[in-house]
Amino acid sequence: MSELNTIDEILDFAIGEEEKAHDFYTGLASKMDKPWMKKAFEDFAKEELGHKARLKKVKEEGFKAHTHDKVPDLKLADYVIDVQPSPDMDYQDALIVAMKAEKAAYKLYTDLANKAGDENVRQLFLDLAQEEANHKLRFETEYDDHYLAED
Repeated sequence: MSELNTIDEILDFAIGEEEKAHDFYTGLASKMDKPWMKKAFEDFAKEELGHKARLKKVKEEGFKAHTHDKVPDLKLADYVIDVQPSPDMDYQDALIVAMKAEKAAYKLYTDLANKAGDENVRQLFLDLAQEEANHKLRFETEYDDHYLAED
């Protein structure tokens, strides 16, 4: 991450990252042959657009605080091997890719919060980090239910 010195630079960077996340999930959706998998990743792509819209609104109108409860971390993304997206990837691999992406997004927003000089912007990034933690938890729970649950 290059040096970000102003709130606008930080917000612009975060907006760009949300666009990348949207493209990432749209790309994953296009690789899925099962309709329910495709829809799950399309839904995540839409959520990333929601984050982008939220950041743009903050940039244009200012910040309004939100509070979120701490999201539990199952830490499954820490223990699964890295997987590269591919047209023939199965659901397990797609979940691993998504868990890793959400973990990275959480870290990004946490780091941006630490760089923000303005308390309102810092809180915005902490809120977004919590949303990314929620996404990661959903993927980890799905992974646990399908691949780690004992029969």
